[in-house]
Amino acid sequence: MSTFVLVHGSYQGGWIWKPVGERLSAHGHVVYRPTLQGSAERRRDIRPDLTLADYGAEIADLFFYEDLTDVIFVGTSIGGMVVCEAAPKVAERIRRIVFIDALVLLTGESVPEVNSRPPYDQRNVVYGPSPDKARGAVFADLPKDVEDWAIARYTQQAIKPTDDPVDSQAFFSRSWQVDVLRCKRSPAPPEAHQRRAAERLHASYTELDAGHYPMLSHPDEVAEYLLSLAYVN
Repeated sequence: MSTFVLVHGSYQGGWIWKPVGERLSAHGHVVYRPTLQGSAERRRDIRPDLTLADYGAEIADLFFYEDLTDVIFVGTSIGGMVVCEAAPKVAERIRRIVFIDALVLLTGESVPEVNSRPPYDQRNVVYGPSPDKARGAVFADLPKDVEDWAIARYTQQAIKPTDDPVDSQAFFSRSWQVDVLRCKRSPAPPEAHQRRAAERLHASYTELDAGHYPMLSHPDEVAEYLLSLAYVN
């Protein structure tokens, strides 16, 4: 039996991992799907000074207070940045790290730089279309019924944790067992970025013919991929 901690990305919450989490649990594994501050059911906790360091600290706290060990630590999209921030704080509790279409930034980089977009105005606190305009703009590559389910749970994303430059020195100074899964239909994070992460971390590299939300569009394939890693030393 393995323990999985699945970290979501922008516009999401722990809910996005529910289909995959249920499949992992059905195989006897323990699954945690935390929601980051300011997102989904924690949307009322949004604040202008929320940072990536705050995200990392709260996930590290989860590891400690739940006595988690031998963890397969998974991040998607900006969840990859959260994994990089939290992992050095709980390194002895992690078995392997998995990045699924994830951002894995070097020190000094920011999401606008990597994804080739202008920075957002941090006075707005959050970014993304308003909830009434999110349909067709965020989860458009999903089947209609799945898109409806996701849009009902959509929340805008805090700007500061994504647009501030990161300090990932503590993460890259350690050795990790890492796996990278890139989604071929997703333009961001770019392929070159994800291949760089795999090369720098001496990680396995796999591609899936899916968009940026494979945990919803291809839950069987993502679960099978993670299950395969649960039995690798």
